[in-house]
Amino acid sequence: MFNFLALLGWSPGDDREIFTRDELVAAFTLEGISGGNAVFNQEKLDWFNQQHLMRVAPDELARRLRPSFERAGIWSDDYLDDRHAWFYAVLELLKPRARRLGDFAAQGRFFFTDTLEYDAASAGKHLRSAGMDGHLVALDNAFAALDTFDPASIEASLRGVADSRGVKAASLIHAVRVAVTGKAVSPGLFDVLSLLGRLRVHTRLAAAERLLLTSAS
Repeated sequence: MFNFLALLGWSPGDDREIFTRDELVAAFTLEGISGGNAVFNQEKLDWFNQQHLMRVAPDELARRLRPSFERAGIWSDDYLDDRHAWFYAVLELLKPRARRLGDFAAQGRFFFTDTLEYDAASAGKHLRSAGMDGHLVALDNAFAALDTFDPASIEASLRGVADSRGVKAASLIHAVRVAVTGKAVSPGLFDVLSLLGRLRVHTRLAAAERLLLTSAS
């Protein structure tokens, strides 16, 4: 907010927009004050907030996020202890899409709970396409055979299954995203799957398979 307000009526004389408070104090000159009318732009303010969130250190970001995670019922003290490396990696993945602190809990909830709710429209569009139940079973089996469950291996496996079953990789990617996150939009799928871990991915693919079988009967 401080950064945003400073630039409503002042310019540093170049294209730079992101400043810490100390940097603004050091750069400020009276000559940079403009005489034009200031315009409040909510989208620009959100952009500033997102840029500053990207620069917050993981431990500090975790501290700031704890209240919103507690309100959402998804906080665990392990996130600052035994699972801190995993938690920080998840936050780094969520950062580019987060405009405000509350976005981390809202957009990344599927990482922190095993209770998954499917967006009905997304499930109908991507999960319930013809033959998807069989594709998911084949992919689940392929994932189980991987030596390493990392993004590169996961991507190669998924694309191999898509080729072998004559389905577009994009269709399988969209279906898997809904199956493991409940939504049609998320950070990069292969990073998401790797951070969720093989067991949780298996559990969610199996749940999606059961959902498809139930809806078909």
